[in-house]
Amino acid sequence: MVLKHISKSFDQPDLFVMFDFLDAKKYFNVNKTHKSFIQSLPFLKKDHRKFLPLMPLALQRMNVSDYDLVISSSHAVAKGISTRKDQLHICYIHTPMRYAWDMRDQYLDAAGFRGFKRYILKYILNRLKKWDYDNTDSVDYFIANSKFIQKRVKDCYGRNSTVIYPPVDIDSLIICEKKENYYLTASRLVPYKKIDLIVKVFNNLKDKKLIVVGDGPDYERIKNIAGKNVELLGYLKRDKLIDYMRKAKAFVFAAKEDFGILPVEAQACGTPVIAYGEGGALETVLDEKTGLFFYDQTADSLTNAIENFENLQDEFDPKAIRTNAERFSDKIFMNEFNTFINQKYLKFRN
Repeated sequence: MVLKHISKSFDQPDLFVMFDFLDAKKYFNVNKTHKSFIQSLPFLKKDHRKFLPLMPLALQRMNVSDYDLVISSSHAVAKGISTRKDQLHICYIHTPMRYAWDMRDQYLDAAGFRGFKRYILKYILNRLKKWDYDNTDSVDYFIANSKFIQKRVKDCYGRNSTVIYPPVDIDSLIICEKKENYYLTASRLVPYKKIDLIVKVFNNLKDKKLIVVGDGPDYERIKNIAGKNVELLGYLKRDKLIDYMRKAKAFVFAAKEDFGILPVEAQACGTPVIAYGEGGALETVLDEKTGLFFYDQTADSLTNAIENFENLQDEFDPKAIRTNAERFSDKIFMNEFNTFINQKYLKFRN
């Protein structure tokens, strides 16, 4: 969504990517897509994460010397693109590289690395961390997607940044004031999303229904532990997911995310959010106004939050919840992003 809106800010810019599974020209306002050599490697679609060690090399082989303005959208290596002093490089950063800085074990577990391979990958990730830090010098300005990431950019790189929240398509989401008797969670089913924690809690709350939407490596494991009051629907098209989101009594969110689009989308539907009180959720959910927080990723903490919500649910106003979500509209993003780019570019040219 961020890349889509960035591309709209310019007259068909060129796009440089590690690989392209989507045929980017169909989705983004771009002139030409330049793909790295990783695109042609075998088994890429099966698990692209295993090619992470090659990405800095692939990035170094990309030539952006013909452009006076380079904008990188980075959650891993993109910010390390090589630029000259007579080029302006602005990075919209979703997070410093998680795999290298703070999610190393989760990455290795998800990729299935064990034993000697794991030892080698830890060494490679240490090298990636150093590379990631050393290549911050090519960035003239950082835009962080949340105050949480703003702090991480300062902690990891020692650099200041400006917060511009990512765009959420609020206008496509219609409020629903009459809720049905189920809770919803939705996510890619990977370990750090903590969907297993949510399912285990609802296994013990047998009088409460939970619907889980999403697919991923943890699907079978979560399916095997789910109780009778937990329904796994797998991957759903967006319109189906939004329909469930609109009617849910609450959306449950247990991950520590950089920003977190889904909690904002749930609020745009007038649905309160029960969220883990870390990361971007602290900036998008208003405690006891548009949702509730729990502050430990434990069954007891989440259970207490759900029981608290049951007592307070009639006090949540869907219209007020929707109003809060409107702070993160795509229109606001476009205005703030374009203003920032224009100011920095004019300063650069002068």
